[in-house]
Amino acid sequence: METVLGELRAAVMEAHRERKPLCLRGAGTKDFYGESREGAPLDLAGYRGVVEYEPSELVLTARCGTPLSEIETLLAHHQQFLAFEPPSLGGDPTIGGVVAAGLSGPRRAHSGAARDFVLGAVLLGVDGEVLHFGGKVMKNVAGFDVSRLLCGSLGILGPILEVSLKVMPLPREEQTLRFELTAAAALDAFNRWAGQPLPISASAWWSGVAHLRLSGAPAAVRAARGRLGGETLEAAAAAEWWRELRSQRHTLFGDTPSLWRLSVPSSTAPLALEGTQLIEWGGALRWYASERPASEVRRIATAAGGTALHWRGGTAGSRFHPLAASVLAIHRRLKERFDPHGIFNHNRLVAGL
Repeated sequence: METVLGELRAAVMEAHRERKPLCLRGAGTKDFYGESREGAPLDLAGYRGVVEYEPSELVLTARCGTPLSEIETLLAHHQQFLAFEPPSLGGDPTIGGVVAAGLSGPRRAHSGAARDFVLGAVLLGVDGEVLHFGGKVMKNVAGFDVSRLLCGSLGILGPILEVSLKVMPLPREEQTLRFELTAAAALDAFNRWAGQPLPISASAWWSGVAHLRLSGAPAAVRAARGRLGGETLEAAAAAEWWRELRSQRHTLFGDTPSLWRLSVPSSTAPLALEGTQLIEWGGALRWYASERPASEVRRIATAAGGTALHWRGGTAGSRFHPLAASVLAIHRRLKERFDPHGIFNHNRLVAGL
């Protein structure tokens, strides 16, 4: 891999010297995600492989181009997994792309977001220097946590060469309960259950039906099932339901021309937004297939104390929810510090950066 790293360093230094933008790319599963893709492609998929994995320490370190499937297969062999359930989005993303996008799956509300599992990272600087941040232990929290800052940065600070992630043991048992509820009743139930000592690992509502996944010790799962009632889904059907949500193969994501992803407080009542909706994360994530104007959708999201991302469709304006002036200023200072000439993924996360 030293040869591949040398080629990446040379390409970055040449681009920096000539002030030519680079478009960072792994498996391409998230090419649609972001404002725009500009510059000459820099292929990171070749820099791959698990660097270190000690199951007893619950930490794995891998190079950026390592396919997610390879990592998940290795972890499953040791009865472990990535608890934030990174979405595959219909392909096989690289672990560098997983961290750069910072997206999480159905388990996020109960186990944590992608950034909560990033322990350390290695970044390729614009001058070709290999920069190390964080570490490989769970208590390494001293100083400014750049490794977690890279999570969700969409590569605008530079290529993530390597990442160390906290992994978790697979639940000993999982069961999914099904309830026929309206959206309002489901939101009420999700928030009520969240305040109780229940082994909930995921929740979702779609088309009059709420799904609740229970994960943990067999006794705890059985006790919760008896307490909550509902219909218990057959294991294969339940696994397929959550896979469809995680990989976005669910009906809502199929041929929807305009899809919105709203993040709001979980206790928010059903929003007055026209369109078909799917609810995840106990009510904190609302997907809407809606053709309503962006200004209307964002006004509704802001009024609820949240944000709206135009996940698919629309060409006018920003895909991401507008940043507050103070937050935008921080973004600009970070970009200037790590990439003063705008070489990496120019305009991908924020217009002008």
